[in-house]
Amino acid sequence: MSGHLPVMLSEVVAALAPRAGALYVDGTFGGGGYSRAILEAADCHVLGIDRDPDAIARGQALIAHFGGRLTLVEGEFSRMDSFVDASDGVVLDLGVSSFQFDQPARGFSFREDGPLDMRMSKSGMSAADVVNSADHGTLARIISRFGEEKNASRIARAILAARPITSTAQLARVVAEAQGPAALRHAIHPATRTFQALRIHVNDELGELERGLEAAQRILKPAGRLAVVSFHSLEDRIVKQFLIREGGAAPHASRHLPQTAAAAPRFKLVTRHPQTPNAREIAENPRARSAKLRVAQRLAA
Repeated sequence: MSGHLPVMLSEVVAALAPRAGALYVDGTFGGGGYSRAILEAADCHVLGIDRDPDAIARGQALIAHFGGRLTLVEGEFSRMDSFVDASDGVVLDLGVSSFQFDQPARGFSFREDGPLDMRMSKSGMSAADVVNSADHGTLARIISRFGEEKNASRIARAILAARPITSTAQLARVVAEAQGPAALRHAIHPATRTFQALRIHVNDELGELERGLEAAQRILKPAGRLAVVSFHSLEDRIVKQFLIREGGAAPHASRHLPQTAAAAPRFKLVTRHPQTPNAREIAENPRARSAKLRVAQRLAA
């Protein structure tokens, strides 16, 4: 289970407060770090979910170690309510795992050349399919919306001119050249936002998150905890808005219309502001630097 460091592990376990006999859902099993820590904290059970078949295969060693206390399911965490009826806690660690990121053959990173894939489930449309078939407007919208890239239109034109594009190194070069020499002087590689955008689009990550939060709300028992670790503003915004809405905040209304009553709250925030990694963790695991942990508790229906 080496190769992946679960972010803010002690904070997540403290938030879930595992207890004997309870059932917890690890919706993004990955390397099994959260599942292991939860199972070691109490004589409880964990349902681990991951749409990456490689993650499920790696997890067999943990099943052997913990016996019947760990169950793994290959699938999307947005379908957790079809795998279990009720849970005492749910944890979601969003984005790409280190295992996926560090394997060139999976095509998530431009650090080493590999096929332009990016599919977490190893099925469906790949990043190469999108890059080589989408028109300029579609590519520009993907890169702008999911990468928050200001040069999206220019990058989309460069991609169309360079097609076919089949490798991560080729795409990274095209994007960097489209942005010009000045972009190379920035701390962040000029292709970073484009790669993020394509990955989010290929895996429908934001739609999966929205559906997953709703599914977690359906299965959590009263007093059950939801812990979500996000890594960029698009993810964190969805989590924050969901918790505000489900916390019973009244929707914004015009002063010219009748006052709309707030929905009955279904969650309460455990902490008002998101937690972030401490300096020591960031030094040990630089990928943790942008992480935010939000925790909420399910209220009685």
